Amino acid sequence: MVDKMLHEEQLWELHPDDEFYPASVRDLEHPPKIIYGRGNPEILANMGLGVIGARRATPYGRAVASMAGRIAAESGITLVSGGAMGCDAAAARGALDAGGKTIVVSGVGADTVYPRTSRDVFERAVKQGGAVIALVPWGQTPRKGCFPQRNIVIAALSRALLICEAGLRSGTSSTAAAAAEMGREIYAAPGSIFSPESQGANALIRDGGSIVCSEADLEMLISRDFGVLRLVQEQVATPRNRLVSALVASPMRADDLAHSLGEEPLAVLRYLADYEASGVVTRLPDGRYAPTKEALLGARMGD
Repeated sequence: MVDKMLHEEQLWELHPDDEFYPASVRDLEHPPKIIYGRGNPEILANMGLGVIGARRATPYGRAVASMAGRIAAESGITLVSGGAMGCDAAAARGALDAGGKTIVVSGVGADTVYPRTSRDVFERAVKQGGAVIALVPWGQTPRKGCFPQRNIVIAALSRALLICEAGLRSGTSSTAAAAAEMGREIYAAPGSIFSPESQGANALIRDGGSIVCSEADLEMLISRDFGVLRLVQEQVATPRNRLVSALVASPMRADDLAHSLGEEPLAVLRYLADYEASGVVTRLPDGRYAPTKEALLGARMGD
């Protein structure tokens, strides 16, 4: 669903010869004739960290995206995303919650919200000094041809692009391909070799993308490619029991998990019920269980 923005804000339009039209976009083979936007146009000059991934992301993909957004904010880097549900929105919220700035490159008119579930991302992006931009006229609703060009602009505005989770054939993969053609750095978070949701990201790593296995990996890559340092307090790791650790490796159904752990299926089901009630695991639509984003980020792993 598409929502109109509820609050009045200054709207602006940038042409290629305007002062705030980003040079990285102007250099495209076919730069947009007009960039429509709300918020702070000056932020478009700051090439940021693009963070993208599956719209129907697993808790793992959303957790990686949220972590990346937070690290970008803590490093003083602008977060660039498409504002879509799943990884895009999780990355933007991670950056915004950490006090950072984000550029949302929308596939609809810049004065609208799509999808509706990302309303907070669009509104907070503007309120916290970032911007919402679009390549289509005011008020335009979703159209199939709008999103490929949007993805190219996400890549253009990013000095490096992190793929959190993606299938082999997806908009995420096409954005990564566009970024590679522009000479942008490609980062990818690895996933299970048995998970369709991770095949695209794993393929990027196989083909030479920089692997992100931890916060430290991403921090090191940002330091290398952006020339900035992130200062954080050392965190004490909390122990993970065998069941949750197995689900971190790969979401599984209860019977497969019991077989993997050598436990009785009934006992595993009881554990899963307890963990689901406490918000540590969640049941996916296909019946598999996976850790929640909060569990993966360490918020509820006190067991």
